[in-house]
Amino acid sequence: MSENSDKTSSGKAAVRRIEPRTLKGFRDFTPDMMIPREILIDRVKRVYRGYGFSPIDTPVLEYLEILTGKGSDETDKQLYRFTDSGGRQVGMRFDLTVPFARFSAQHIGRLGTPFKRYHIAKVWRGENTQAGRYREFMQCDFDTIGTTSVLSDAETALVINDILQQVNLKGDEPFTDFTVHLNSRKILTGLLEKIGLADKTIPVLRALDKLAKIGPEKVAEEMITQGGATEAQAASILELASISEGTSAEKLAALEKLLAGNDRGLEGVQDLKTIFQVAEASGVPEGRFTVDVTIARGLDYYTGTVFETFLNKLPQLGSVASGGRYDNLAELYTSEKLPGVGASLGLDRLFAGLEELAMLPETFSPVKVFIPLFDPALAADYFAIAAELRKAGIGAELYPEPKKLGAQLKYADRRGFTAALICGEDEKARGAVVVKNLKTREQTEVAVSHLAEALKGL
Repeated sequence: MSENSDKTSSGKAAVRRIEPRTLKGFRDFTPDMMIPREILIDRVKRVYRGYGFSPIDTPVLEYLEILTGKGSDETDKQLYRFTDSGGRQVGMRFDLTVPFARFSAQHIGRLGTPFKRYHIAKVWRGENTQAGRYREFMQCDFDTIGTTSVLSDAETALVINDILQQVNLKGDEPFTDFTVHLNSRKILTGLLEKIGLADKTIPVLRALDKLAKIGPEKVAEEMITQGGATEAQAASILELASISEGTSAEKLAALEKLLAGNDRGLEGVQDLKTIFQVAEASGVPEGRFTVDVTIARGLDYYTGTVFETFLNKLPQLGSVASGGRYDNLAELYTSEKLPGVGASLGLDRLFAGLEELAMLPETFSPVKVFIPLFDPALAADYFAIAAELRKAGIGAELYPEPKKLGAQLKYADRRGFTAALICGEDEKARGAVVVKNLKTREQTEVAVSHLAEALKGL
């Protein structure tokens, strides 16, 4: 007997039902969620390819040593890890950058440098769930590896700008209500060198990265207790973090003054200046990019420019596109120097924001043309019409059951179709169909030979 069945008093087997449920932090995606996701992913791919990035893929599972120690202590704690059937210690990727570094070390001899890749796939972290944050989520990464040029950093900022403009799924106008925050780890580490904390970079920067969440007093306390800073040193770091007023040019000037005498810090300032010059030349609106010396990025592998992107109306949501330069990551796998820079669009967090802003479509039909089964005897003719439309690049869905026309059109309205094609014996005899605009309710008879052209106009 099946373990999911039991016997009742009558002797008949009774099915023991399993409660349908998903794990915490994991989700099912219904068509109304998946269709806009796929539309946006397609748009993001077009942006990536437009800049010359090529697609790759890597395994979900990596040897555990590939993944551990590459993010942060917290990231290591969040890893899904286990021993496989061969006795190997393995883990599920927590991001797409670390697997890319391993990938590059294995394949760069054939691919050559600089190599530009994009990778859109799921990753897993066993972290606490909250709005826009899940344990299984999609990342849309792009990276350039094999160059230290700040121009690649600038291009990364431009790509972030371009993909965020694509998130308006309810219209054709570019989305503009977002800001890309830029900083440089060189600025932060330069200051730490200047004040004698160069050996405490990681714990100090982790504390600084929490400034917006816990405030300056608790950040200073963490720098002292966990980073080994003195009160004076913590005050100097918070002085840097206080450079937040004025234009980006004014903030960069203030940073130059504060970092005078430290080459590394001044190099970071110059990197940001170059990015702003490229952005202006590329037509990025003033204010879209802003210097934000408080962002450090939580992952330890960043060494230069860092990026975080916020929806202006939902700053509390957190960054929806983040990244930066990581010049030393691949050296863990190869003696060849493979500096890199890149970023990732956090698709799930972004969609949580779009949903809160009421920016997602309410309907989920993957096509716009609906063909009701008006006369079952003409089913083959309807399939022929649909086939010709698809050849012309117009998707069409044929209703499979001979219900009343009103019931079929109600289905079409609920799914968000734009047009319904109605054809009976009379229309067939004239070589025509009735095109019903489901938005305006207007009806027009159109010759089948001109149907595709008429629908494209609609």
